[in-house]
Amino acid sequence: AQLVESGGGLVQPGGSLRLSCATSRYLFRTTAIGWAREVPGKGVEWVAGISNGAKTRYYYADSVKGRFTISRDNAKNTIDLQMDRVNVDDTGRYFCADGLTRAGVVRGRGTQVTVSS
Repeated sequence: AQLVESGGGLVQPGGSLRLSCATSRYLFRTTAIGWAREVPGKGVEWVAGISNGAKTRYYYADSVKGRFTISRDNAKNTIDLQMDRVNVDDTGRYFCADGLTRAGVVRGRGTQVTVSS
């Protein structure tokens, strides 16, 4: 698998969670990578993306702006998603994929995030 997610789980509303997407060194260095979430009955929403290269560009969906932060860990070849002040609408299966503003064809299997009290 080229993309492997970790860090999902159960979190209370208002809490925080950090997801991590492990990838190959080649993919990490050559491709923009981001996170999407899938909710049964609602489809897939592209949540955040981060570019590769010298000048970093970011994308955030309006629904997560100011609450989620995407970043690259150059030492670990991971793309992390810090989720703060979560709410029940953030529940879903989160997966990472290639792309900056939308999911490409290279996708991980995902990790479940459940926001509940």
